[in-house]
Amino acid sequence: MVVVSAFYKFVALPDHVELRDRLLDECRKLDMRGSILLAPEGINGTIAGTRDSTDAIFAWLRNDPRLQDLTTKESFSDAPPFRRMKVRLKKEIVTFGVHVDPTQRVGTYVEPQDWNAVISDPDVLVIDTRNREEVEIGSFERAVDPETASFSEFADFVSTVDPAEHPRIAMFCTGGIRCEKASSYMLEQGFDEVMHLKGGILQYLEDVDPAESLWRGECFVFDERVAVDHNLEQGDYTLCRGCRSALSPQAREASGYEEGVSCGDCVDELTPERAEGLRMRHRQMQLAEARGTTHLAPDA
Repeated sequence: MVVVSAFYKFVALPDHVELRDRLLDECRKLDMRGSILLAPEGINGTIAGTRDSTDAIFAWLRNDPRLQDLTTKESFSDAPPFRRMKVRLKKEIVTFGVHVDPTQRVGTYVEPQDWNAVISDPDVLVIDTRNREEVEIGSFERAVDPETASFSEFADFVSTVDPAEHPRIAMFCTGGIRCEKASSYMLEQGFDEVMHLKGGILQYLEDVDPAESLWRGECFVFDERVAVDHNLEQGDYTLCRGCRSALSPQAREASGYEEGVSCGDCVDELTPERAEGLRMRHRQMQLAEARGTTHLAPDA
């Protein structure tokens, strides 16, 4: 069983460039796979490995006094959801486009056990801060979809919401990181009360009994599992290799779908060379799986 860990922390890391190589070396020594972003404002990542390796890498990270209280959200997978280990340098650990500092001011955290009561209050405007594709896969009852293609568009959405009409806001995202910046920004824009789900959707799915849940659908995740269900197990969606879209079982029945190659939305956009490259990669992955090895070639 593979442990999949999502984590982040907003904290000043002026040495993030120097930290990158040391962190990447440590992850490789422990055979961890996944992606970590480092920026002057902090760290954000999702990584996967064995129980022992996972414990070891977080012990290494928490040895840094700035990361002693780093928390993680864990789920599990039968197979590694990542093919390689990447540690990247970024300007922001989550791109917002407008300068805000979550270390100075954020909204009020709501524990998962208290979330249902908050979003059931008719006086509270419930906002899903995630992208359009993520919302289509699953969301909470009563949640407003900002219909953004990326988080950098969220500030534009906020400009359409009147603080006088909607003074009380409750927002959520996958793991909590986007809400840190979004809540900070909305407070700056004059909203009286801005609440956000502590630990995000993943923590809610872990802590709240499905029988009491107000979550509907699956939760998109940024790895090969594509989406997880309420038990944090791999769901029904797969990934289109041609356009990287999440595909429902119905989409996989549509004309133009070819496993490992295309879906109905991108089949006419792929060049013959691109399509053949994807077919070759898919065959290589199938052969590697049959041999019990991992195919590590980059996407075609």
